[in-house]
Amino acid sequence: MTTPPVPGLRWGILGPGGIARAFTSDLRTAGLDVAAVGSRRQAAAAAFAEDFAIPRAHGSYEELVADPGVDIVYIATPHPFHAAQAILALEHGKHVLIEKPFTLNAVEAAAVRDVAAERGLLAMEAMWTRYLPHMIRIREIVAAGVLGDVRAVTADHTQMITSDPAHRLNALELGGGALLDLGIYPVSFAWDMLGEPLSIAASARLGDTGADTEVATIMAHASGALSTTLSASRSAGPNTASVIGTDARIDIDRVWYTPTSFRVVGPDGTVHEDFVSDVAGRGMQYQALAAERFLAEGRTDSDVLPIDETVAIMATLDEVRELVGVIYPGEHGEA
Repeated sequence: MTTPPVPGLRWGILGPGGIARAFTSDLRTAGLDVAAVGSRRQAAAAAFAEDFAIPRAHGSYEELVADPGVDIVYIATPHPFHAAQAILALEHGKHVLIEKPFTLNAVEAAAVRDVAAERGLLAMEAMWTRYLPHMIRIREIVAAGVLGDVRAVTADHTQMITSDPAHRLNALELGGGALLDLGIYPVSFAWDMLGEPLSIAASARLGDTGADTEVATIMAHASGALSTTLSASRSAGPNTASVIGTDARIDIDRVWYTPTSFRVVGPDGTVHEDFVSDVAGRGMQYQALAAERFLAEGRTDSDVLPIDETVAIMATLDEVRELVGVIYPGEHGEA
């Protein structure tokens, strides 16, 4: 199930790593125009371009964003570099789709937002989960009141990745930690279902490098509902989620933040709806299709995840990190 593309936008890929490969493959699945790729190394850009039949390969990010044949840039580098690279692209008149986490912190996120607003350009977080068909249906069910009074949301994103201290996930100087890489998914989901948290409690285990390896949060929201999240990089959990109401609940299967299935279940166990995703590829094309649609309609913000909400979610992650004692070099005057 793929929405027909809106013609006209020419995509540039900044940073030809693993996530960029998945995204570009899905762009091709959706029939979108991938015009150029840029890397710090010409050889890497050329190899990526050959793999995906991309017309132009640039040996620097500056060349990519200056390419007149590129309209929108997908930024796929590690998040400590997102703000500077996004602003570079925006200053060259390009729209940007920025991998999550959007930036390192809320201050950087606000800076990107403000430059985009000044230039009249789209700056959008690549929280692809929000654009997937099963998530769209879940929001419809919640909005229709099928669940009754929503009382709780719970979700985990837990993987066994690596304990290597040199890996970027464990390196503070590279914005390492389970929260920003993995926890962004369940925290954003809690925001999506319940809105801004009014209070946050958090606990974490820190690894030898000082980066968080496990983080749990409990957040209270304006309606009185609670959300709980767990993110972990040293242990693999179920990677499921639930939205729990007084009349029914939604149980989202593994892996909840990818195209998957869910059930609407009544208090007595009766299944009222059983949804199964039918998605080509990984499903990352839906966020790109949405970006193209917004721009075709003359809009420079997402109605699924507005830029102000992206900035506010980064502030939530900042608060969680403060609660658990994770500070990146250069923050709060740290050297």
